[in-house]
Amino acid sequence: MSRLLVLCLLAVSARAADFDLLIRNARIIDGSGNPWYLADIGVKGGRIAAIGRLPNASADRTIDAANRVVTPGFIDVHTHVEGGIEKVPRADNYLLDGVTSVVTGNCGGSVANMGEWFSSLEKLGIGVNLGSLYGHNTVRREVMGTANRLATPEEITKMQALVEKAMLEGAVGFSTGLIYIPGTYSNTEEVVALGKAAAKHGGVYASHMRDEGVDVLKAIDEAVTVGKEAGMRVQLSHFKIDNKRLWGASDKSIALVEKYRKEGVDVVVDQYPYDHSSTNLGITLPSWALADGPDAIRERINSPDSRTRIVAEMTKMVAEKGQKNFEYAIVATFQPDRSYEGKNISEINLMKGRPATVEAEISTILDMILLGGAQMVYHSMGNDDVERILRYQNTAIASDGGVREFGQGMPHPRSYATNSRVLAEFVRRRNVITLEDAIRRMTSLPARTFGFRDRGLVREGFAADLLIFDPAKVEDKATFQKPHQYTEGFDFVVVNGTPIVEDGKLNDKRPGKILRPTH
Repeated sequence: MSRLLVLCLLAVSARAADFDLLIRNARIIDGSGNPWYLADIGVKGGRIAAIGRLPNASADRTIDAANRVVTPGFIDVHTHVEGGIEKVPRADNYLLDGVTSVVTGNCGGSVANMGEWFSSLEKLGIGVNLGSLYGHNTVRREVMGTANRLATPEEITKMQALVEKAMLEGAVGFSTGLIYIPGTYSNTEEVVALGKAAAKHGGVYASHMRDEGVDVLKAIDEAVTVGKEAGMRVQLSHFKIDNKRLWGASDKSIALVEKYRKEGVDVVVDQYPYDHSSTNLGITLPSWALADGPDAIRERINSPDSRTRIVAEMTKMVAEKGQKNFEYAIVATFQPDRSYEGKNISEINLMKGRPATVEAEISTILDMILLGGAQMVYHSMGNDDVERILRYQNTAIASDGGVREFGQGMPHPRSYATNSRVLAEFVRRRNVITLEDAIRRMTSLPARTFGFRDRGLVREGFAADLLIFDPAKVEDKATFQKPHQYTEGFDFVVVNGTPIVEDGKLNDKRPGKILRPTH
């Protein structure tokens, strides 16, 4: 090698930057719950390479945080992004709300072929990091359809094999949605058996419990039983009291969770900061009416005898929830008639020229079910319970939302504004929790539960998922009346070392990765 070439190489080496990205003058809230401290952050190769005073460091890109807060990117461990992220792979609504990682496959519903889906997303390119649970309803439907019966030993063996396959392909755990078909037809023993297949690979158990109202304490007992017998950490999904007659009972449900923790069970909860929930229209029907597929459902609704029974049970169910009618049930998405979207069932019933009775509203619901059903928003919770659950130290923040096509339908605003609502409403305006604790609940708490050992903290060696923002300027804009509004205030969002939001604006990069377990 010539002397000139050696000198040239040395000169190039001398000019090489210390870091790919350097964030100066950062007021770091590191995700642990500790108070903020002032430092610079150097990022190289997608990871945090240095934290401290770095006055002489060079970088390919330098951002002056100017005493704004720098935190880990938010980790939303309760989402439903299947179908949405394929259409909007950058996941705009999440990134602009500070979310850099999501976990999907919740409430017992996931893709059936985990490995194939992960590969397709990696080929597509995504804006956020993504992990997935494997769903109980999914695996039961694969083996048993929507049959209303207990599984046979042979069927449980087949389901266990599918759960284990999903775990080997990268699932982070096993989820249930025990109010939904077909999982609602199972017993605890079945769930434990399938949980054991996930536990062998370190998976977490995330449960949409069997009840969130009258029998919520029994439902917590069941979820904890699954965790104890299968040997899994337990995450209780969208923790709430969804029965108007029982508003205020969250003190008892929180106390039970804390009792189990003191007994050595690793059980925590997640919550979205709203008093409205969102799920499908089918939950207003008795579960037996939804078994065995669309043809069987249609036959039951059209048969005078079974329809009479359905109407009677739906009338009883709405009364037991403390509701006088179905005014609390608002249509988010209804493909056959988009004019329904944003209106409640009582309003739609009157639009159809029917009398303002519960029985007539049930007929309206059954008509919609026959047309394919709807996605709904339900005003089912009380503000006192929302605040009490948020104050509980082991409550993580999670949206229960999805990747949204901007302007489509009338979805729950949680998909756009969950984290910003906590920061703006519950930290800044109501002083329910501190800023440092809110950040912990959005970062290190979900990371430790789901086994993301290199995310959720601002630490050297951790993945460089970072946010830069002024806490006084973060605003949740999305409302129930106008849900399609992006959060304002997150100035920079960095995913795996790559800025994807700069000065509050999205760029075209897609640096997200599939989050597979690291045991």
